[in-house]
Formats: sequence, structure tokens, C-alpha cells
Amino acid sequence: MADPLLFNPRTYDPAHFDIETRRLLRATVDWFEDRGKQKLIEDYRSRAWLADFLAFAAKEGLFATFLTPASAAGNKGQRWDTARIAALNEIFGFYGLDYWYAWQVTILGLGPVWQSDNLAARTRAAELLAQGEVFAFGLSEKTHGADIYSTDMLLTPDSNGGFSATGSKYYIGNGNAAGIVSVFGRRTDIEGPDGYVFFAADSRHPAYHLVKNVVDSSKYVSEFRLEDYPVGPDDVLHTGRAAFDAALNTVNVGKFNLCTASIGICEHAMYEAVTHAHNRILYGRPVTDFPHVRRELADAYVRLVGMKLFSDRAVDYFRSASSEDRRYLLFNPMTKMKVTTEGEKVIDLMWDVIAAKGFEKDTYFAQAAVEIRGLPKLEGTVHVNLALILKFMRNHLLNPAEFAAVPTRLDAADDTFLFEQGPARGLGSVRFHDWRPAYDAYAGVPNVARFREQADALCEFVASAAPDEAQSRDLDLLLAVGQLFALVVHGQLVLEQARLTDLDEDVLDELFSVLVRDFSAFAVELHGKDSSTAAQQSWALGAIRRPVVDEARSGRVWERVEALSGAYEMAQ
Repeated sequence: MADPLLFNPRTYDPAHFDIETRRLLRATVDWFEDRGKQKLIEDYRSRAWLADFLAFAAKEGLFATFLTPASAAGNKGQRWDTARIAALNEIFGFYGLDYWYAWQVTILGLGPVWQSDNLAARTRAAELLAQGEVFAFGLSEKTHGADIYSTDMLLTPDSNGGFSATGSKYYIGNGNAAGIVSVFGRRTDIEGPDGYVFFAADSRHPAYHLVKNVVDSSKYVSEFRLEDYPVGPDDVLHTGRAAFDAALNTVNVGKFNLCTASIGICEHAMYEAVTHAHNRILYGRPVTDFPHVRRELADAYVRLVGMKLFSDRAVDYFRSASSEDRRYLLFNPMTKMKVTTEGEKVIDLMWDVIAAKGFEKDTYFAQAAVEIRGLPKLEGTVHVNLALILKFMRNHLLNPAEFAAVPTRLDAADDTFLFEQGPARGLGSVRFHDWRPAYDAYAGVPNVARFREQADALCEFVASAAPDEAQSRDLDLLLAVGQLFALVVHGQLVLEQARLTDLDEDVLDELFSVLVRDFSAFAVELHGKDSSTAAQQSWALGAIRRPVVDEARSGRVWERVEALSGAYEMAQ
């Protein structure tokens, strides 16, 4: 029997979506399954460009259906619906991050276009999507990375009301084939943020020079250079501060996709790992008879379930966002930072069990172990996103506001606010609903109650022992505090989703036993920081807790893990 908490291609039926969405999701799964594991791995190892996949996506109208907002739609099935985008992320991650990456950077490339009032550019983008084209996001540069204050893409005004653009961009996915590359630059005649420009370039134009693929992969992560590239009025997407906001708001939309891609990678790898371990005999016993193996695989399983619960609930806040409700601005970097690093832990736990098997060239696991590392490092590093979530900590923990309950959002609606986010500032003023009721609802679950003690202790820390002005410049110390805060937010959305989905309390209790251990480990890390004060050190030791042990509960969770053996294997 398939585990209902994990994606399994054999039993996948996304019945909660409309008919066309179900058809496209199932067609995508079938395309990969028909292709087979051997071809999938062969293409990954040979760094083959994704021409066959993109041809399939074009034939089915996959990208056009999922990535054309209703305001630019050519048919009623087209909309920007974060719930179904998340479902497709998971499928792409399950079969290979190269496929997801071509889709992901198309999303990023479309961000500045769909935020633009330039009707000609929007119409062109919709037409190109309908033709099966991909898109690219020309923000990063070799010297400056994503430091958009320092861009060297220069636009010189011409006599026709347009510009001539010269400069290079680096680490730009799909830069080899994009119908539109949304490029960020600055005017030579205006200083400061008023001089910023986002414009649409075509990778096939003779003034667009493709330098190389900067990675050894099927992903085409390009370096390109523009030499006197003509930018007409119909190519200009944003100017001035609006261009700056479009860059950050596009990343807000795009970074969310990393969490569900990470989930897909972990799910496929878990089927392989559990099946291998459960059928391998060592010293006359199945490997899964060893207590440490059971613990590692069970920890991996509940961490993965936690990743899914958090991400699914974050979708609801993303889709319900508005200018009055910006809670997504916390939950979004949480999905990028917390969920993707949990994915690394899941893979590492399984790899410790299967050991040398994880290197074998005929396994999916070998590529999963490599690809899972990339997601925490894309769309801002873990450190950048941890620093970002710290801006919300005091309001979230200590200053709740009243909000109407956010329902599960699986409705076939267009998420218009994502392209109307407005100025990318004022994060410190964002308010949140009270996090405590989510924990109160599961006060009878032993490890939820134990973790709640730690969450309450963190509130005391923020109120009485928070970093002072000098420590606020010590990012090393602040990041440890950020990890503690992230765990409380992670637990909150996990519990909200658990309530909405009636999650098995054994699984929830086992998951929170892991979170209790994590909180204790980060408290010890904070204790050891060079600049931590005596009061902070004392607090850190006082926040350490031991999880509530229940052998019967752990045994029942292990039965769920054990049942994954043979539950799915991709056809050769």
C-alpha cells in the first residue's frame, strides 16, 4: 500500500485539481516513466541539453498553461496558480533537477514581464510561451553576483527614445535558448536607483553573444555579453526604483519553488534507499534490523514529512497574500532556507545507511546526493535568508495581530498579487497571527508540548537577552539565533497543516522529537559563540530539552518507513 504522505508515480492522482491540471501533471509523470531510469541517468551523465523534454512541454502546452497569468491568457485553463506550480516542482525534482531548473529560470525570467505595464512585452511573452519557448533572468554578474546596486550592464540613451546596452551577465539559466531574457541594468545618464532599467532581450539577436555554460551539467547556466544591443521602448519593462522592486519581487516568487523541488528529490531517493537497505543482509541480518539504521531512516522520513507539511501550508499564505497581509515574506525565505537544508539532512541520513550504494552510477541517489546541495545555495544563500527572517522575529514571537483564518488554497484561481507586490521594503512592520494556538491544538502530543517549552523560552530570550547593538553586527551570532527562530516558525506551519490534514499523531510526535533535538543543538551552538554573553549562555543551557521517548510510537512509525521498501522503483 502506498504511503499517502509521499509522492508515488504508481498511484499519483491529483484529484484536488481541475481536469486540465490533472491531465498535465499525469502526462508529465507518464513522460518521465516512459522514458525510463536508464535514459534519465544517461542524459544526466552526458550533460545532454533538454531538447526532448522541452519538445514534450511545448506539445502539451505545459509551461504556457501553468505560467501565463489570467490577465495575459489565451485560454481559460491558463493561470498563475502557486498550488499547481508547487505540484509540478515536486514532480520535476523527483525525476531530475535539470528539468526543474529549465522551468525555474523560466519562472524567474517571466517575473519582470508579468509585473510590467508594457503590453507589447506581455503579449510577446504569452506568444512565446504558447510556442514552447523558455525564458531567462539576467540579474547576476560575474564580479558582483546578485548585488544589483553594482550592475555593470550599461544602457546608453540613443536618439530614438531607446538605449544601446553593453555589458555581461553570469550564471544565467536558459541563456542559450531563451525567447526573452529579462535583463537588469542601469542608465549611463542617471545616477542612483532612478537609473535602473529592466529590459527584454532575445538570445537569438546578433548583438547577444553567448560565452559559455559555466557549469558541467545539462542545466545551461550561461555567461552572455551584450554589445551595443538595441533596446527599444517595447523592450523596456521597468525603470527606476520599480526595476529594483521587480528584481526582488521576482526572487520572492521564484525562491518558493526550491522547497518542493527538494521534496521531490528526497522522495525518489527515499524509495531507493529504504528498498536497498531493507533487502541487504549484513552479518546474517537485514540492515534495517540495526537500531541506528532504523533511527536514521525514521528521522529522514519524518523530516521529509515535515518538509511537505510546511511547504503545503506556506502555499496557502502565498496565495492569500495582499498588501495588507504580507506574512508570505517570512514563510517564503523559510521554504527556501529551512526546507532545502532539511532536504540535505534527509539525504545525508539515508546516505549514512546505504553508504557506497549512494555512489553507484545506475542509481537515482547518486545524482540526488549532488543536486540536493544546490537548492540551499540558489536564490540567496542560507545565510542571506536567515538574516532576512530575523527581521520578522520580534513581531512574530511577541507582537501578534488579528487575521482571518487562511484556508487551504487548492482553488483554480490566479495569484494576481504576486505580480503586484509593490515596493520591496518595510519588512520590520509586517505583522503575524499568534503562533501559539497551532501549538495549543496539539498540547497533548508529548514532543509538541516539549518543543513548546523551548519556543516559549525563545520568547523570553528575545524579550530579555536579545543581542545588543554590538552583537547585532555579529552575523555569526545572529545566524544561530535565526536557526532557533526558524524552528519555531517551521513547527507552527507543520502543526497548522497537520490539523488541516488530520495527520497521524505518531508521525507528528516523532517529527517533533527531532525538532526538540535540533533546538537543543542550536542552543548549544549559541552557547559556544565567541560573543555570547553570560546571560545568553545561561539561557542556552536552560533551553536544552530531551525528547519524550516512546518505543511503541517509534515502532509504529518505523512500520511506515519499512513499508516503503519496494513501494516504487522506476522502470529501466
